[in-house]
Amino acid sequence: MDAAHARIARGGKAIYGARVGILMLEARFPRIPGDMGNATTWPFPVLYKVVTGASPQRVVRERAAGLLEPFLDAARELVRLGADGITSNCGFLSLFQDQIAAAAGVPVAISSMMQVPMVNRLLPPGRRAGILTISAATMTAEHLAKAGVPEGTPVMGTDGGREFTRAILGDEASLDVAAAEQDILDAGAELVRRNPDVGAIVLECTNMAPYARALSEHVGMPVHDIYSFVTWFHAGIAPRDFGHPASDRRQWRER
Repeated sequence: MDAAHARIARGGKAIYGARVGILMLEARFPRIPGDMGNATTWPFPVLYKVVTGASPQRVVRERAAGLLEPFLDAARELVRLGADGITSNCGFLSLFQDQIAAAAGVPVAISSMMQVPMVNRLLPPGRRAGILTISAATMTAEHLAKAGVPEGTPVMGTDGGREFTRAILGDEASLDVAAAEQDILDAGAELVRRNPDVGAIVLECTNMAPYARALSEHVGMPVHDIYSFVTWFHAGIAPRDFGHPASDRRQWRER
């Protein structure tokens, strides 16, 4: 191939360089650094699409009733824009994993809870992962099964706290960050107290990611969240280029 053809760019997308598309609930609560909906959280560019009508209340407490088609349309739009993989900012959308994957036609990592089987494989014999969720009251066996979570996996919610669940699901305009963190620390400690075989925690709620480090130090074990999941997901979609030449990479493709 001559040099003139070595710099031909190939198109087909509307936006380049943002490989992960994020389906967002429609909400106004604060999204602090570490939250999935805060763009500064990510070490790579992402694409966002807010799904109109998908309030935290409706998705978490009402099983996203009537919202399947809007989520499918939003996933398709993200792919048309340029996303090569899709995720979401609510673990309760595990109910839609299969449908969104079929509609989008690209890899889909819809819920942080999908990490549970892998985390279990990492742990020593006799240890397993437990799940911390924003709403244990509405987390069903179907939500867990759709995410591939083994039956009997311990689940604990922040429902009994004074700030986190109320402010997020109530879509309040302010958040006491210290109080929210304490709710997560308390719930995580209770999860471990009630289930001594828990050797790692997976955070269902994407809004818990800012507190993962504090929780890990508090309970003395690994904590996996949506940040760990999506950075791993992105690494497969866009493997790091270490600069080694390859004979079949002569045409430059803009990504």
